Amino acid sequence: MNRLPLSIVVMTRNEAANIGACLDSLAGLGELVVVDSGSDDGTPALAAAGGAWVVPFQWNGRYPRKKQWCLDLPGLHHDWVLFVDADERVTPTLRRALERLFRAGPDCAAYFIDSRPLFLGRMLRFGTRYRKIALMHRRRCRFPDCEAGGGWEVEGHYQPAVRGRIGRLGGFLLHVELRGPHWLFDRHNRYSDWEAAGRGAAGSALALHAERPWRRLLKTLFQHLPLRPLLVFLHAYLLRLGLLDGQAGLDHALFRAFYYWQVELKRRWAGTGPTIQSSPRASSPARSPASLSPASALISSKARRRTGSS
Repeated sequence: MNRLPLSIVVMTRNEAANIGACLDSLAGLGELVVVDSGSDDGTPALAAAGGAWVVPFQWNGRYPRKKQWCLDLPGLHHDWVLFVDADERVTPTLRRALERLFRAGPDCAAYFIDSRPLFLGRMLRFGTRYRKIALMHRRRCRFPDCEAGGGWEVEGHYQPAVRGRIGRLGGFLLHVELRGPHWLFDRHNRYSDWEAAGRGAAGSALALHAERPWRRLLKTLFQHLPLRPLLVFLHAYLLRLGLLDGQAGLDHALFRAFYYWQVELKRRWAGTGPTIQSSPRASSPARSPASLSPASALISSKARRRTGSS
């Protein structure tokens, strides 16, 4: 099959464990572009060996951030861009959906794509579905700066502003969790810092704007409901039949609920006044992130800048 008129962008930093399998799933689909933020684990060399054009990126602390910078990249061969994280895989069903779309010709400016997690070694078929605008026409979509004055080099979990219709593509991305519970807890700890601080407010408005009216109404109501962590668990485990995924479905539903509890707790804590952060004693040995337990990761976030692809 001929390659599609599609530039596939994978944003990386130290993704040597993931980049090979990610690029393998993209082979022959379109132009492969890896935008790397100073990896020191061999990611750029592995990406180049996998047939990708490797582009170095260093954020200057100002707009644009990494996704918008990728959309503006002059050397891209195509106007249609598919963003794939290094820990995601394009499945055969998604590949076929992309082929059908470009064979017929896209009739929207951007497309939502579903994502399913590989959790505890099992692809979850039930529970809460993830979806994001991952396929877009780069001249009709922009990521505005919703975090002026701070934040990470990669835009937060908000959707781009789209000029035109937004569709939904069949198939799904497979989100592979390889790095274990410590990394997952640490990532959610950073995300919950960002959301609890209110940096996601403008981005949330963009995300709602991209939704259909009935989903927009439900999500708006959900933001104001009490007991959100409990509702998230019940939605994922019972309403969306996460219980049919066995122990992995239970753990994933609890994991999602715990994230919402983190956000609510941090917001309430911030409302009590400034927090005193003690410095480590000079005699205490420094610990690497890998030495922390999953429980330690819940309190180890220092609002550092995110430079990874996730």
